[in-house]
Parts: sequence; structure tokens; C-alpha cells
Amino acid sequence: MHNECMVALQIRDVPEEVRDALAAQARARGQSLQSYLLELVETQARRLRNTAALDRFAGRSDGARSLPGESAAELNDQREQRGSWGSAA
Repeated sequence: MHNECMVALQIRDVPEEVRDALAAQARARGQSLQSYLLELVETQARRLRNTAALDRFAGRSDGARSLPGESAAELNDQREQRGSWGSAA
């Protein structure tokens, strides 16, 4: 991915204390400031793509927005119904 068509981004007027904090975090992670910032930008872009994909499913009524445990409870109910059908035959 890094060998594809790449563009340069430039951020102006970054306060020195912000740059220092970012540089310290990069050092703590064993990265250059550039690689650390690129990772942050890539992560944010990935989150935006994920949010856009989730937004395409907004308003669905097919269980895509079920609360945790709801789907499992529904599956258990269906399994119990199938089990009782099998015993009645």
C-alpha cells in the first residue's frame, strides 16, 4: 500500500507543545513522528470507511441493530421450537 500513488499532507500552525507530545508518543512506540502520524491518519480513514459502511445499514429491521444477547435468545427459542417439533413427530 505504501508504494502506491502517495500524496503529501502538510499541517500548518501546529502548536509546539502538540508537536512535542506527538513526538514523545512516537518515540515511546519506537516510531518516527512521520510513521506515527501516518498511522493515526490511516486509522482515522479506516474508521470513517467503517462508519460509512455501517450507515448504509441504518434503519434495517432484520436484526442488524439487535441488542447484545437478543440474537442469541432468538436462536435458543428457535432451537427449542425445533426440538419440540421433533419430539411431537
